Amino acid sequence: MRYDGVVFRPPSEANSLLIQATVGCPHNKCTFCGMYKHKRFRIRKVADIKQDLESGYKIYGPGVKSIFFPDGNSIIIKTAQLIEILNYARQLFPDLERITVYGAAKYVMLKSVAELVALRQAGLSRIHSGMESGDEIILNNIQKGSTPDEIIQAGLRVKQAGIELSQYILVGIGGTARWREHALKSAGVLNAFDPDFIRLRTYVPVKQAPLWSEYVAGRFTLLGPHQALAEIRLMIEHLNVTSHIISDHVSNYCNISGKLPEDKAELLAELDAAGNIPEAHFRPALISNL
Repeated sequence: MRYDGVVFRPPSEANSLLIQATVGCPHNKCTFCGMYKHKRFRIRKVADIKQDLESGYKIYGPGVKSIFFPDGNSIIIKTAQLIEILNYARQLFPDLERITVYGAAKYVMLKSVAELVALRQAGLSRIHSGMESGDEIILNNIQKGSTPDEIIQAGLRVKQAGIELSQYILVGIGGTARWREHALKSAGVLNAFDPDFIRLRTYVPVKQAPLWSEYVAGRFTLLGPHQALAEIRLMIEHLNVTSHIISDHVSNYCNISGKLPEDKAELLAELDAAGNIPEAHFRPALISNL
């Protein structure tokens, strides 16, 4: 396989074959993200993607169970081309159980429900989508490129098509100024479309990202461990979904996992217990060089 630059994947795709379908991110304006700042966005040729799938077959054989197609927002690929890629992947790897891509609301909304259904029928089984927050002020501040209503409409569209939706919440992205709004409005947006997975990430300053200068200048104040846990607790308290909630990232202060609504009381109790641990016992503040 050929990779252009550093390739990122969700932790849940650790065992997936990674085939780069896009290079960089078509949006690439989020102020908190430095993942693709060094890349000029382009969609790779279908023939090249197929060649990399063939290389994967030569290395790993036909028994590959899951494939993830980075880089950012690979859902943007023209539907007919993406179907061709998906069909070829299933042809090479008959034991495939999951094929996934990144897809923010902005780019999911470029696909009709009929197109998403066709992609699901071709093998696309899950979309990883970073809504980050349900608060419109925060979304504007971080230049996410989507409104809360657009996030809801995209989520409903994916669910209607029968594709699993793994939605990401960026804990602490409202800073100390808007942590309550972030928690409550994120819960409200998630309640509106009930994703299959809600995955928690805690904001860590990134030197290559624009928000770094706000952090260094003291205009953006990070949440401490107890504040971050309180934000998560407030959000979960107001969730009315049937989602799996998962904290599967090194950035988080507490690793929780459960199914809502049945595990809500247990999750809240775990967060309460963690909130009683002295802050000195949590991980130190992190700075990312990505």
